[in-house]
Amino acid sequence: MRYALIGCGRISVNHIQAALNNNLEIVGLCDLIPERVNEKKEKFPLVKDVPLYTDYVKMLEEVKPTLVAIATESGEHAKIAKECIRHKVNVIIEKPISLALSDAREIINLANEYHVKVCACHQNRFNKAIQKIRLALEDGKFGRIFHATANIRWNRDKSYYEQAKWRGTWEQDGGALMNQCIHNIDLLRWMLGDVEEVFAYTDNLNHDYIAAEDLGVALVKFKNGSYGIIEGTTNIYPKNLEETLYIFGEKGTVKAGGSSVNKLEVWRFEGEDEESVLKENSEVHQNVYGLGHTPLYKDMIEAINEDRTPYVSGEDGYKALELVLAIYLSKKTHSKVTLPLSESVKSTDFKGLFKEE
Repeated sequence: MRYALIGCGRISVNHIQAALNNNLEIVGLCDLIPERVNEKKEKFPLVKDVPLYTDYVKMLEEVKPTLVAIATESGEHAKIAKECIRHKVNVIIEKPISLALSDAREIINLANEYHVKVCACHQNRFNKAIQKIRLALEDGKFGRIFHATANIRWNRDKSYYEQAKWRGTWEQDGGALMNQCIHNIDLLRWMLGDVEEVFAYTDNLNHDYIAAEDLGVALVKFKNGSYGIIEGTTNIYPKNLEETLYIFGEKGTVKAGGSSVNKLEVWRFEGEDEESVLKENSEVHQNVYGLGHTPLYKDMIEAINEDRTPYVSGEDGYKALELVLAIYLSKKTHSKVTLPLSESVKSTDFKGLFKEE
């Protein structure tokens, strides 16, 4: 299967490795900064002869890929995805799927119109710990779920934002919740289902050089009657601490932890050997991106070949985006927000929330 990558920044290494692990034929690499592509070619000798592009439309027309991954700044995801779809190319879109609900909906609708697949890149769903929890949930082992918590306690300092000026802006990124925390927010919503109401606070406590938030706390009521608590921050001193997902049910208690919910740390169900389950369902990796890109790519390739919906669909990407925007809207209005949101809601609605722009 012919594959191309648009955007060769921080996360692109994971995408290239996942493409190689799945034996994709890499036919094009695109970035506005050619040096980024050359860095990746040095890291991956297998792509040293792959054509380099700065114009993704030209690349689409010349190399005609079947599958493209989009890993640019967040604010460009929607525009690029829609162009790929109009070229009848299947797309993996890095999180978030877009920064506007209307764009996310248009991506989904266009994919249906042009008969291509859209995958939102929430790769942590493929973590062994998360898959184990999901299977228990689908089997009804928890009984009634009372509440769950998603905690993202990370650090991002000034040097991180200086590496790319789009980070922390409302036009191209959003803040900690939209960028760093959306993976675990997706997991919480995926586990507990559709959201009914949100009440939240966000703030910028320690990053006066960015426009968006570095802290978000939210209480979520789900349509099934359970509750969720979200705590997301990039203010943890002096480095990333943890990312955890707890689920508390009538008949079970679980915790996935580690740097990116990659370790099963609590597994309490009657009659089960907790120690052996924990040992069998944890992974060790070198960075917060985890090991999920390779199985996500494998699933997307199979979805294309089998003409089925990807495991992480465009609709999933829409719902994760919607929950983050609902948190922002609750902060702005200082009120409870009921879902679904109007499709007109977008990240730039929150410009000036913490400082004049």
